[in-house]
Amino acid sequence: MKFSNVRLLVKDYRKCFNFYTQQLGLEAVWDIEDCYASFKVAEGIEGFALFTSDLMATVVGNTKEALPVGYREKSMISFEVNNVDESYQSFLAKGMKFINEPMDMPEWGMRVVHLYDPEENLIELFTPLATTE
Repeated sequence: MKFSNVRLLVKDYRKCFNFYTQQLGLEAVWDIEDCYASFKVAEGIEGFALFTSDLMATVVGNTKEALPVGYREKSMISFEVNNVDESYQSFLAKGMKFINEPMDMPEWGMRVVHLYDPEENLIELFTPLATTE
C-alpha cells in the first residue's frame, strides 16, 4: 500500500481552492470542474487534495440532507493499492468492515473502496483504472 493523499471534503470548493492557492500560495496540480484539486506538497509530490463533499457523500452512502453540518465526512486519507479487489478481500478476511464494495469510478480514473478507522475517519483504497488510448 502506498500513501496517496489527505483529502479535505469541502462544501464550497472554489472558495477553499482560492484560499489554498491565492492565500496560502500552494501550487495546484489539478483543478477539475469545481469538484477536485490536488496540490504539490514537495518537489514531484502531491499529498493534499480538496474534493466536493456532496460527491463523496453519494459514494459512501451518506446523502441524508437531514444530517446537521458536521455529521458528514470532513476529511479522507487515500491509499493507492496494487489491486483494490485483492486488498478488499484480504482485509475482509481480517474482519475489517467496509462502507461499500469495490467499484469503478471512470470519471475519477480509479477503482475504489471505502472504510472507516475506529474513530470514523474515512479511508479510501484505490487502484488507477487502465487507460485505453
